[in-house]
Amino acid sequence: MIDEQLALAVERVVREAVSDEVMPRWRRLADHEVAVKTGPHDLVTTADRNAELWLRRELTALLPGSVVVGEEGVAEDPAGYLALGEDAPVWIVDPVDGTRQFVRGERGFCTLVALARRGTIEASWLFAPALGEGELAHARRGEGAWLNGRRLVSGSPAPGAPLDVAYSHSDYTTRGQKRALSGLWTEGVAPRQCGAAGLEYLGIATGRVDAVAFSWELAWDHAAGLLLVREAGGVDLTLTGGPFRIEGGNALPFTAARDTATAKRVLGLLTRQG
Repeated sequence: MIDEQLALAVERVVREAVSDEVMPRWRRLADHEVAVKTGPHDLVTTADRNAELWLRRELTALLPGSVVVGEEGVAEDPAGYLALGEDAPVWIVDPVDGTRQFVRGERGFCTLVALARRGTIEASWLFAPALGEGELAHARRGEGAWLNGRRLVSGSPAPGAPLDVAYSHSDYTTRGQKRALSGLWTEGVAPRQCGAAGLEYLGIATGRVDAVAFSWELAWDHAAGLLLVREAGGVDLTLTGGPFRIEGGNALPFTAARDTATAKRVLGLLTRQG
């Protein structure tokens, strides 16, 4: 379903959407271009909406018969999320992952695109335009993960060093999930609240972050990053011990980590308090 020609075309579309709809508004947002969706931490901007419309138009043109499940589209029509369990190829889109950081004028945001079919993530792209000279990561199932032309290998944490574990912001966790996440506060672990999910996954794939522990399962936040982690050699596990399913119904919180041993260690801490 995905070959080199299509992969390069998707990269071009992602770069164009960000260049035309996201970066011109970075640090230039007017008050009327920012709105609140479900709560004070759930923001949407004109950049989010316009970039998703751009990606929807161009990605479906690249792959006839495909559909888009995007954060802003599903906010308007929740039934659209059901496409993840249907037969058509699905583009999973987060036009601005880390909208809060984007609104504050910070650099820690990215655009996420993944291509999936029948629950299997086939390819993914992550573009962080404000980091360095622009970080573009991509992965294809069974073919590895890459960042600006360099192959990614997640490796293993340094022996004896505290694990750097990013966890869900408390505003997005239930009482039971907070109890499970409290297991991270133990010797040998350095928990911290996460930034943009996509960048935390990229951190795992590059070996800069040891693990994440996340309490929500919206596919646009996870699909692209999870494939990067898997193809770099990392592992993801839900509370039942199985891998994360993009269609939903996962036992939460779940973890993704640089290697199997780290994933199992984090999962053990989460289940100990769950």
